[in-house]
Formats: sequence, C-alpha cells, structure tokens
Amino acid sequence: MNKFRILFCLLSTLQFISCQQGQKDAGPTKTEKVNCTIIKSAFGETPDGPVDIWQLKNNSNMEVHITNYGGIIQSIIVPDHNNKPVDVALGFETIDGYLAEHPYFGAIIGRYGNRIGKGVFTIDGTSYNLANNNGPNHLHGGVKGFDKVVWTGAGSINEEGQAQLVLQYYSKDGEEGYPGNLDAKVVYTLTQDNELKIEYLASTDQPTHVNLTNHSYFNLDGSSKVLDHVLRIAASRYTPVDNTLIPTRVLEEVANTPFDFINYKKIGAEIDSEDEQIDFGLGYDHNFVFDQPSMIEAVASVRSLQSGIEMRLFTEEPGVQFYTGNFLDGSITGKGGRVYGHRSALCLETQHFPDSPNQADFPSTLLLPGQEYSTTTIYSFHVIPDK
Repeated sequence: MNKFRILFCLLSTLQFISCQQGQKDAGPTKTEKVNCTIIKSAFGETPDGPVDIWQLKNNSNMEVHITNYGGIIQSIIVPDHNNKPVDVALGFETIDGYLAEHPYFGAIIGRYGNRIGKGVFTIDGTSYNLANNNGPNHLHGGVKGFDKVVWTGAGSINEEGQAQLVLQYYSKDGEEGYPGNLDAKVVYTLTQDNELKIEYLASTDQPTHVNLTNHSYFNLDGSSKVLDHVLRIAASRYTPVDNTLIPTRVLEEVANTPFDFINYKKIGAEIDSEDEQIDFGLGYDHNFVFDQPSMIEAVASVRSLQSGIEMRLFTEEPGVQFYTGNFLDGSITGKGGRVYGHRSALCLETQHFPDSPNQADFPSTLLLPGQEYSTTTIYSFHVIPDK
C-alpha cells in the first residue's frame, strides 16, 4: 500500500481529494489519520466565465481558501492560543465582493506589483506606455491586472502529502501595455507545518518586466485595527518615496526613524509621527530592503498578543512592501458582516522594488526569453509559546 492514498469524490460541482495514512480494511471512511484535503466547489460567475474555489486543509486545523478569479486567497484560517479558529485574511464571502471595486484583497498581482513611475519604461530603446491608474503612475499591473483575470486551476495532493493548487495564466503580448507573451504559473501549497508556500514562475518570448506578488491583508485577531500587532522586519534600509509614492533612487537607513522595525515594535507606536515619509504614505506604505532574503530565517514576523498568533515571512525576494491599510475607510463590508475600517489590516507584499524598470541601481525585474522567472515566499503561522 502506498504511503499516501489519494481519493477522488465528485459530487455535482464539488470535488473532494483526501490524502490518508494507515487506512483500515473496513473502507475509505475508516481512517487512522487524515493528513490533508482539498475540496473544489463552484464560486460563481464572472464576465470571463465561471470560477471555482478550493479549500486546502492540513492535519493541524489550518485551512486556506483560494479562487481562480485573480488567484485570490479568500480565507486563511488558523488556530489561536485557545485552539479557536481565526480567519486572519480579509475578503468576501461571495464572488460579488471581488467583482466590485476593492483594494486587491488576497490577489495575485502582476505583471508588475507596486508602482511604475509615469506608467512608462524603456527596453532596448523602445518605450512602452502603461495605464496610469494610480495618479500619475502605473499600479499593480494596470486596469485589468492579474488580480482580475480567470486563471486555470488544478488542485491535487503532492508527493509530500500536502494540499496544493496550481494556477496558470497566459498573458498576451501587449496586455496592459507590457511586451511579450508571458506564461505565468503560481503554486499554492499548504504544508503540515502551517506554512502557506507561494511559488511564482513565468517565462516570456520577448524582454519584459515581471514582479509578481500576493496582496493579502492580514489581521491576526479580528480586532478593528492592527496598531497593537507587533512587527519585526530584518531590514536596516528602506526606499523613501516622493509624494506620488515613487522611490527617490536612494536607500535610507531606518535607524532613528519611524521605519525602524529591526526589533519588535507595535505597529502603531510611530505610525502618526511628524515625518515626511509617513505623511506621503498616510502611514506605512513603503518598500523595506531586506538585509538578506532568506528561506531559512524569517525576514519578518508579526504577532498578535491578543490571539497569540504569529505570522513569519520567508522569501527569496529582496524587499517587502509594508502597508497598513491606510486607504481602508469603513466603506467595505467583508466576511461575517465585518466592516473594514482604517488600518484594520496590514500587508507584507514580497517584491522587487517599486519602479525598478526605471531605476538602474535597483535589482532588475527584466525577464528575457530563455530565462525562467522563479521566486518563492512562505507565510508561516504559529502560536506564540507561553512564557
């Protein structure tokens, strides 16, 4: 008998895949241990056709719900210090909320996460004009970025016995102004260690710029604000911006500024400081430059002392956009009737730096034919040990 057995059960529009260990002879409903499951069900209609949602679950009572509309993470459910399930991600219960205007809740962002100054870049002497959908600048892939398209999805149990969802999208040459046909793939994996692993892959037939990320909004205890969450970012520098949030081409030290999160600090401790950069971002909305990207040591950690939940971040990317929901204003009602007010969530978007196509000193985001774009980020969830 194989170590892991995969069961397929199709019930109308619902597909159930379970990974089991130690199955007894009495039948598939009798198991000693269920390691993981992935359930696919219909999620609704979009202008581009029907979409589905997948529920990934491990044996540590963690669940992640993901739809192939925009590759959106709809829910991340983890146990708190009382073993009570907490949904730590903002979002909507139905597809209708995602079809209405919203601030990228849980979505895959592409082709380029963050801003490109003036909506233009040049490759080999040719200028490419993009949509200016954020003031004078281009933001998050344009008017219809990867967050608003239907991806092809396939769920399975991988060889390690983990629930996994593979999403693929073919972005045509000229889409949103970007050159080249781009084959993009995002792989979501829920491990038994309560890690949500996100692998981004892409290839192109023409030189183009690529900077993929995920735009999940996190609140680790369901409170009305995240200002009491404590945060650490292993970044001694950040990229200051102008008043349109485009980097100023320099890297500045965080020491002796409100941007110093080298050691754990409450997010709200200095968020309203008299600081030009705080004024420009209306709080934190800045790219932090990791001292060393790492898949071994956490490059950032955020904790709720109320729920006891800690989220650790691991990535191969050189930076992270730390955003404190400054533009949330209470006009959006999400899951469970919860109103998403000002600073009710935070984002940690792993990335190359904003406006890299126009800033030669920044790590390059240029992808050439024959190259593979490949980068991985992990969000890991734990309960803070009692002291």
